Amino acid sequence: MRIATLQIASRLGNVEGNIKRADELLSKGISIPDGFGGEGARVRVEDAKLDILVLSELALTGYNFPSLEAIKPYLEPAGQGPSAAWARKTAKQLGCKVCVGYPEVEVTNNNGQREEKYYNSLLVLDEQGNTLLNYRKTFLYYTDETWASEGSAELGFHQLTFPSPGDKSPSSSKAKARVRARADGEAAILPPAPATQNKTGNEIATSFGICMDINPYRFEAPYTAYEFAHRVLDSNSQLVILSMAWLTLLSREELDALGNKPELDTFNYWVQRFMPLIRKQMGHARNADASVDADADAETETEKNIIIVFANRAGEEDGAPSPARYAGTSTIVAVSQRQRGGPAGLGSSGSSSDDEMARAPPLDVKILCWDMLGATEEGLCFADTAADPRMVFQLVRAGDR
Repeated sequence: MRIATLQIASRLGNVEGNIKRADELLSKGISIPDGFGGEGARVRVEDAKLDILVLSELALTGYNFPSLEAIKPYLEPAGQGPSAAWARKTAKQLGCKVCVGYPEVEVTNNNGQREEKYYNSLLVLDEQGNTLLNYRKTFLYYTDETWASEGSAELGFHQLTFPSPGDKSPSSSKAKARVRARADGEAAILPPAPATQNKTGNEIATSFGICMDINPYRFEAPYTAYEFAHRVLDSNSQLVILSMAWLTLLSREELDALGNKPELDTFNYWVQRFMPLIRKQMGHARNADASVDADADAETETEKNIIIVFANRAGEEDGAPSPARYAGTSTIVAVSQRQRGGPAGLGSSGSSSDDEMARAPPLDVKILCWDMLGATEEGLCFADTAADPRMVFQLVRAGDR
């Protein structure tokens, strides 16, 4: 799969300016790894042949609105308004799915009375600009509670159709050579993907969330409830899409000092919120990036992984009682498991009991990371999950130390 997030430092209420900035960032293209852990060529985003592009929470309106009155001029009906129009245009232009966060207004007529409800929402469009899903944030942050209603967690799941990996990726023995020179001498490009009309047949179980959804409900539920992570496991999701406006406690000076380096405390916390994916055996039948290639390594086929896309924003917004500073650090990772032995089937369900977990075969768990942006950086975070990750974090079980 080819996945990108667009990390932008949106300005509060400046929709036109934010759209212009998003287009500028897309026009700068994507930096493709050279296969040796370094930066390779920069390619046009069209040439990267993305499967999906993910934007942050309330990406084009800004996030830190203090009240319903303040955000009301920027509310959009689902599938309508500036955010939807930009996403539809971009989906058609790039031939990929687009996910964009926006503030939604739903108007209903109840016995002749007009009623409005408001949601912090994520619109998901297909390659032709058609609406696939409109997910509404379920766990609200206190900033949301000033204007938005809770959505339904059950609506945060969808079967997305992507190209078959066997149709678009070279064999694993050739996958090391990820970058090829263009005949005209411009930037290198990835191996070609099929045309949009051929993107059929590969159904990927996908869970969607918005920022606070990965935290305990209202910070009142136990830290170890892991409500969102358990939904991912219980639904046998292969892909997780998170649109975020994740804050940082760092000062402006500390963020500036980080610059294009990620805020690793934030990254570590995000991973911790998916601890059930590390501790419990995954139950899905195949991976999102499973290959039908006969040359694929047998060892990799025994591994299961769940790809997680953290699409955050950067920058700072004014607001009361204090400005909101964002952590950036958008990243695309996978939690990868490989069974070390023991009887098959034990603990195979995401909702397995503690007793089943105790009897389950030990797992080698790694965090695969294809890309990670800096705390203040704007631009595209990119992953081709058929390629080797840039970083691998090995997790060690306590009993193995």
